[in-house]
Amino acid sequence: MKYDNLDSLQLAKIAVEQEHCLLTEDGAIITYTGEYTGRCPNAKYIVEDSITKDHVDWSRNKKMSSEEYFTLKQKFMNFVIYNKPYTQDVLLVRDTTHSVGFRVHTEFARHSMFVRNMFVTEDQAIGIPDDPDLYEIVHFPSVLKEPTVIISVEDKTILISGTLYSGEIKKSAFTLVNFLAPINNNFLPMHCSANADRDNDNVAIFFGLSGTGKTTLSSHPDRILIGDDEHLWTDNGVTNIEGGCYAKTVRLSKDKEPEIWQACETTGTILENVVINDGEIDYDDTMVTENGRASYSTDILDNAHILGYVNKHPKNIIMLTCDAFGVLPPVVKLSSEEAVEQFLLGYTAKVAGTEEGIKEPVPTFSPCFGEPFMPLNPERYAELLREKIEKHNVDCWLVNTGWTGGAYGVGNRIPLNITRNIIDLILNGTMSKADFMTHKYTNLSIPKVEYATQNVMIPEIGWENEEDYKQQANKLMDMMRSK
Repeated sequence: MKYDNLDSLQLAKIAVEQEHCLLTEDGAIITYTGEYTGRCPNAKYIVEDSITKDHVDWSRNKKMSSEEYFTLKQKFMNFVIYNKPYTQDVLLVRDTTHSVGFRVHTEFARHSMFVRNMFVTEDQAIGIPDDPDLYEIVHFPSVLKEPTVIISVEDKTILISGTLYSGEIKKSAFTLVNFLAPINNNFLPMHCSANADRDNDNVAIFFGLSGTGKTTLSSHPDRILIGDDEHLWTDNGVTNIEGGCYAKTVRLSKDKEPEIWQACETTGTILENVVINDGEIDYDDTMVTENGRASYSTDILDNAHILGYVNKHPKNIIMLTCDAFGVLPPVVKLSSEEAVEQFLLGYTAKVAGTEEGIKEPVPTFSPCFGEPFMPLNPERYAELLREKIEKHNVDCWLVNTGWTGGAYGVGNRIPLNITRNIIDLILNGTMSKADFMTHKYTNLSIPKVEYATQNVMIPEIGWENEEDYKQQANKLMDMMRSK
């Protein structure tokens, strides 16, 4: 049997019949990734070669010599001799003027199906370039015992082994695009979601690490989704890099996240590491991991942009953070200088399950809101962001989706309906027209708009003891200043 460019239905049939995947009544498949249910942050290497040598920030990226790379590549090629891989020819970057072509070889059908969901397929792309730059991804989990991801820019190849977790395919390809785009075109790659109003105007960008709400907050019934995780800001506007969504499913609610819920009940969707109890999917059960995921093509969403890109620049940039200290206000207006500072800080709390070993929120700083995927020096991306904010007069905001009324373990997570209300007030222009006050503990600018009770809007009011809040605020601000 030829395994080249099989469609999702064919791949799902193989995954269920031969790979122990489960088929739901709605036609989605359920798969488990075993030991590794998230990215392995120490698994990735970039090959030091004539292209990467003077561009990659080697203080933040692990290097591999070309000799070692080609030795390992031979192991992968030997594997192909005895095992027929599944192959997909796909693209990244929905605006095909700037697309990068990929030929993706996978050991298992379910991962080939994942590629069809997450990359741009031929039927999604309009005006496919005759000869796109072509890179290869080889995902053979059985070749190596330990999780390993190797990116060779010069050889135009990514090797992945030792893990069944699908996200390694997606994030390694994203890393490659994040290297190429600034160097080749001076474009800004972004770990963000993006949407627009129904007139393809009023574009908004949502920066944030996994677990801060990018997918949830960009899925809005009154707006058109451009994409939920990876975008490119070109000279023309914003384009989705991917063709799909990889949404977290932990505690997924039909009422709060109807678009994602509907996607999980659709043929072709992959539910990864999601638990079934008594024949029913249980999104609240985290027995396997907090990092349960749903992979689906944006084409199945009623509110997804048909092209995946708009020739418009954003009016608002929203930087999402999950503040485990319970210090930051729910919404803050940022100057362009403050926005660049927050971009370089990338403060949030890593949420349980997004990486191996994370069991509860841990304060972290990830430059560009995605340091593991940004191989150049963060200043390079920050300067591009500054130029675009100032050139296109973009309003910038910091929105806290973390804790209020106390730190993690004492306070509560800011309710989703309050955050959604904040986003709506930003997008309809109410926030930008408001008067502002300087918050005395953080020196940040808070809009005087009543979107919640005072004990939420002014964080110290919600704490049982304001002195305790002051100590936590000083601690967090000192951490920020030291970065």
